[in-house]
Amino acid sequence: MRVGLGYDIHRLVRDRPLRLGGVDIPSPLGLLGHSDGDVLLHAVCDALLGAAALGDIGEHFPDTDPAFRGAHSSRLLAATLDKVRAAGYQPVNLDATVVAQQPRLGPHKAAIRQRLAELLGLDPSLVSIKAKTNEGLDAVGQGQAIAAHAVVLLKEA
Repeated sequence: MRVGLGYDIHRLVRDRPLRLGGVDIPSPLGLLGHSDGDVLLHAVCDALLGAAALGDIGEHFPDTDPAFRGAHSSRLLAATLDKVRAAGYQPVNLDATVVAQQPRLGPHKAAIRQRLAELLGLDPSLVSIKAKTNEGLDAVGQGQAIAAHAVVLLKEA
């Protein structure tokens, strides 16, 4: 068994879609990033890569590579899973937390959980999604950014 921890944060800006865990969320602001800026999927990728001791998302999908400009992060996650499986591991479960002041994510958690389960090839009962605020503190709490934390467990395939 291997455990990996992932983290990501992106600034909120106008004229970008807000996508979290592969799910489009209605919002006047979206996440700025070279890809679609999906902080949750980026954190999951980093957790998977970390658990398999394969580096981090920036090494595999650098923001200097035009191939990933505007890419849907589910594509990055699929490629990450291929790398993890090629290293001899498969995901067992995911526990993730999205930290956002706005929008409220409670109504979207079930859809995010379902989508992540599909992307990871897991039963939804093995995926946990939590949403928190930062109580008005720091850039996240002031509605300027969204962050995500992810922990995954891998087992040998």
